[in-house]
Amino acid sequence: MKFLAIIFLIIIVLTSCSGGFDPPEGKSVFRYNEAAGITSLDPAFARDQANMWACNLLFNGLVQLDDDLNVKPAIAESWSVEESGRIYVFKIRQDVFFHNWEGFGSPNGRRVTADDVVYSLKRVLNRETLSPGAVWLSEVLQSDSSGFAIRAVGTDTVVMVLQKPFSAFLSRLSMPYFSVVPHEAVDFYGADFGRNPVGTGPFRFSMIKEGVKLVVLKNENYFEFDGQNRLPYLDAVSVSFIIDKQTAFLEFIKGNLDFLSGIDPSYKDELLQSDGSLNPKYNSQLYMLSKPYLNTEYLGFMMDSSLLKRDSPIRLLKIRQAINLGFDRVKMMRYLRNNVGYPGVAGFIPPGMPGFIADTVNGYGYNPQKAAQLLAEAGFPNGKDMPVITISTTASYIDLAKFMQQQLGKLGIPIEMDIHQPASLRQMVANGRIPFFRGSWIADYADAENYLALFYSKNWSPNGANYTHFNNPAFDALYEKAIVETNDSIRQSIYFKLDKMVTDQAPFVVLYYDEVLRFVQKDVKGLGINSMNMLDLKRVQKLPESSVKH
Repeated sequence: MKFLAIIFLIIIVLTSCSGGFDPPEGKSVFRYNEAAGITSLDPAFARDQANMWACNLLFNGLVQLDDDLNVKPAIAESWSVEESGRIYVFKIRQDVFFHNWEGFGSPNGRRVTADDVVYSLKRVLNRETLSPGAVWLSEVLQSDSSGFAIRAVGTDTVVMVLQKPFSAFLSRLSMPYFSVVPHEAVDFYGADFGRNPVGTGPFRFSMIKEGVKLVVLKNENYFEFDGQNRLPYLDAVSVSFIIDKQTAFLEFIKGNLDFLSGIDPSYKDELLQSDGSLNPKYNSQLYMLSKPYLNTEYLGFMMDSSLLKRDSPIRLLKIRQAINLGFDRVKMMRYLRNNVGYPGVAGFIPPGMPGFIADTVNGYGYNPQKAAQLLAEAGFPNGKDMPVITISTTASYIDLAKFMQQQLGKLGIPIEMDIHQPASLRQMVANGRIPFFRGSWIADYADAENYLALFYSKNWSPNGANYTHFNNPAFDALYEKAIVETNDSIRQSIYFKLDKMVTDQAPFVVLYYDEVLRFVQKDVKGLGINSMNMLDLKRVQKLPESSVKH
């Protein structure tokens, strides 16, 4: 087996100069494309999906999420919660080893200990690291003059102390930022660790060529099992970096890529029928997986009157509600998105969130009669004398904005559009310079608190993610109660109340809740799907290359 692995590696190295990857016969290789490229394989910087997917192949944290977004053990085999939720004690598995690396001086890698966990978390928290993940721990961990309260007890126990109970703590720990890394490799490579990663994951790093390909190989000593079988099943994963999505789509159709994530407008009508189902012409080649995505697409209203013009109609609750009621989201989804996603007629928390119950929060369906009534009550019957309302959006949202403009125009609500580059729009929104703006919120972790935090007054932008500057003392008090509540059912009921409270005040217009779509070649088995859209290839099986026709 070692001889075959060496031959396998030599072939990869020899073909990497041209960007090719021709595996030995009988080896199973999973191929996917990453149009955005991968900026770093250091989990401390796993901020976007491309980096997170790659780091998920190479690293593990203390905990992980299953496909239903339940927190499960990973490097921690178990944990206990003490002092009413303030202290977490993690028991570390004794069979987890870092990938083989010459710096360890051992052919079998090095065993992970509690000290490695403490080192990895404190590295993220260290300001000199500049990890975007630091804030997720620093705001909840207790700290003093000696630093954050994370310590190792012996070789197999890690203790963390929080400032106060925080119900979403374990969900936060599942974020890739908090993966375990070896200090020896980080010290040796320094800033280049992100191009020379050493982890504990189901696959180990082989090579990366900028703009061409990433290749990772099976970790023969991986600690997780599927019944009696050691994971992973695949021999390798090959990630290409084809920028043009149409080209990548053609490679997928030719069978040179094993799965396609999401749906791009350039091939939406080719793959999908109008009802959102797979085009029958591909039934013999592909299958489709779908699941609610923890992504709420919305328009946000600035609620801070000091940042609005005196005559701005969006100051008025009835105008914000009229806009919410004045366009048909069901029709919008059918004609503009092939029914990919769900009309935004409930609250801000999307379906797919653990504990979410459809229709628990009544939002805004299409009701032009009620919208017209609200306009009249607000002093603008049929929109008479109403100042123009501008939607600041990006080019990718023009079709949705035009749809709203047309339908709201029938009620007399004058809508104009201001198109920005995405980066420019994000900056202006964060600085409170736009009254009515396009936004989307993709969950950072699988807890509804992550969505409700957008309306907590202490999170006002630019210092937090409360871009609407929503401010409601009753909401704040209930939010603070929810995040320390350790009983899941009680906390969930509070979350629903909070979602209803903010929805009634209409600081946003929910357009739709997104959907994860995966198109998969039929020779691929075991590829799951989850509402965080995380890619987990540990249990994927694929026919060997010699059995696959390309």
